[in-house]
Amino acid sequence: HMTQHEILMLISAPLLVLGRPMIAFLWALPPAWRETAAGLGRSRTFKKGWSFVSVPLSAWLVSALALWIWHIPWLFDQTLRSDWIHAAQHSTFLVTAVMFWWPVLNRTPALGYGGALVYVFTTILHTSVLGALLTFAPRAWYSSYMVTAPAWHLTALEDQQIGGLIMWIPAGTLQLIVALVLLVKWMKESQTRWEYTRMAELGRLSEGGIE
Repeated sequence: HMTQHEILMLISAPLLVLGRPMIAFLWALPPAWRETAAGLGRSRTFKKGWSFVSVPLSAWLVSALALWIWHIPWLFDQTLRSDWIHAAQHSTFLVTAVMFWWPVLNRTPALGYGGALVYVFTTILHTSVLGALLTFAPRAWYSSYMVTAPAWHLTALEDQQIGGLIMWIPAGTLQLIVALVLLVKWMKESQTRWEYTRMAELGRLSEGGIE
């Protein structure tokens, strides 16, 4: 179950962002609907809403809240008892993950490589905390797994611990790789900027010397 969540948030969502979903979505609609959707996209209300959800801080907070709220024991148990609530959980994870990855993969000017590094690293921290809490909890948080876990020859607590480890280590490792890539790009960008500034200064000095 945890593997499904991580695939949605760490694989499906970034691939959707890289695939330019808005353009594909518009072309998938019938012509009449396409014009209506395009008109809505140009509306002031949509632009205001989009400007909010695409701001890095908003996207970070919404994605973090979605993850933690859906892991509240009572609410999580409801997802295992109702297909509709379960679908809502998965939809929330996917939509908020798309929001999260959008400013990173689309190089939002307000973020930059340095900001994106902090953005991803702080996410690693809070998801690792949740994963660790699930792993080291002295008892099972979710009563529904007391019924389903024995089918896998596990106790509810063991099932929860495996889920916590998946969130903590494999998912955290994937996010760490992204953070390292951002770090390298940030360092290269900083080096290029420094070299450009240095050359500009040397150019000004040489021009002054000629005069």
